[in-house]
Amino acid sequence: MGLPHIVTRAEWLAARERLLAKEKAATRARDRLNAERRGLPMVEVRQEYLFDGADGKATLLDLFAGRDQLIIYHFMFAPEWDAGCRSCSAFLDQIGHLAHLRARGTTFVAVSRAPFTRILPFKARMGWVVPWFSACGDEFNRDFAASYADAEGRLTDRPGISCFLRDGDRVCHTYSTFDRGLDGLGSTTSLLDLTALGRQEEWEEPKGRASALGAPAGSDRVRYHDEYDEYGY
Repeated sequence: MGLPHIVTRAEWLAARERLLAKEKAATRARDRLNAERRGLPMVEVRQEYLFDGADGKATLLDLFAGRDQLIIYHFMFAPEWDAGCRSCSAFLDQIGHLAHLRARGTTFVAVSRAPFTRILPFKARMGWVVPWFSACGDEFNRDFAASYADAEGRLTDRPGISCFLRDGDRVCHTYSTFDRGLDGLGSTTSLLDLTALGRQEEWEEPKGRASALGAPAGSDRVRYHDEYDEYGY
C-alpha cells in the first residue's frame, strides 16, 4: 500500500492550505446545489398508499406524525428475506438522534417491502428506534422507483431516500435519490439538505423558509436532545 509522503510541518501546511481552498469552493458549490434542490417543483401525491406499522395501518399522511416534512429511507428488505440488507443496515446505524430532525418539523422513517412481522424482530435485533413501516403488497416502492422489475421480471429493490412536504392534508413529493446519491448522508444537516425547507437557516436560499414552521431559525432551535419540549423546540 502506498502511504502519503513524509514531509516537514511547513510543507504539510502549504499543501493543507491548497486543499482548504478547494474544500471551501466545494462547500460553496454544495450550498448552491442545495439551493437549486430546494427550488425544484413538487408533485402532489394523489395515490392512496397503506402501510403496516407498530400502531397498525397507516397512510402516507400518517407517516408525517403531524410534522410538515417526511424523509423516507427505502430500506432493502424483500418479503421472502429473514433479515434486512447489510448495507441498508449500516446506513441506518449512522442515523443520529431523531429529536434534532423533529425540532425542524421533519419526520424520518424507514419503509420496506417485507411484511411487518419480519421487520419487527430484525428491528429489535438491531436495537433501532427509527419508525419502520411495511409497504408489503402496496405499489409505493415501485411508484417511487425504489423497486423495479429486473431482466427476468422479478421485483428488485434499491436503497434510496424520498422526501415529502405536507400542506394541510395534501402531500407532495419533493425529491428522491438512490444508490451513490446516499454517499455522505446520515447526519441531521445532510438529511435536511435534501428537503424543500432545508436546514431552515436565515442564510439559505430561497429566502423565507427559515420561518416556515413559525419557529426560530434552525441553529437557534438546537437543544440537547433531551431538552426539546413537546412541540419539538
